[in-house]
Amino acid sequence: MKVIARGAEAIITLKNNIVTKNRIEKSYRYPDLDKKIRKLRTRSESKILQKASKIVNVPKVINVDEKNTKIELEYIEGKRLSEYLEKTNYKKMSEKIGKGLAKLHDNNIIHGDLTTSNLILNEKKNKVYFIDFGLGFHSPRIEDKAVDLHLIKQALEAKHPTIH
Repeated sequence: MKVIARGAEAIITLKNNIVTKNRIEKSYRYPDLDKKIRKLRTRSESKILQKASKIVNVPKVINVDEKNTKIELEYIEGKRLSEYLEKTNYKKMSEKIGKGLAKLHDNNIIHGDLTTSNLILNEKKNKVYFIDFGLGFHSPRIEDKAVDLHLIKQALEAKHPTIH
């Protein structure tokens, strides 16, 4: 098992082409509350991924273990867009991202953390995959959809200042 990412909310591992997102305990929270929050976030993320999979490219959910706050996902071959954006046709890539985000928003799915680190480019398939819906939620509110747009705009300006 190989750790491929470590964030504030989870440790992401890879084994046999299966990615496991394991939500980590927060010692600053009461244990019962922490368990409940992690369980709810695991359930919410898996449901959002399952709904999103019908409209955009996302990793397929293989298994959900709410008790142990783990989600097993299909491994997506490729690189995070943050590693690749300046080497590719960013205008075409931006169009793909925009169309995908529009589809999510048309279905009231808010990503919640849309950055170039949460997008994977699979060059072989010429597809962009949305990943990490850990902060995602459902909302019809235009303000919530605008936050996704604002986040990706900020990420592009901060991490990729040479592209316009």
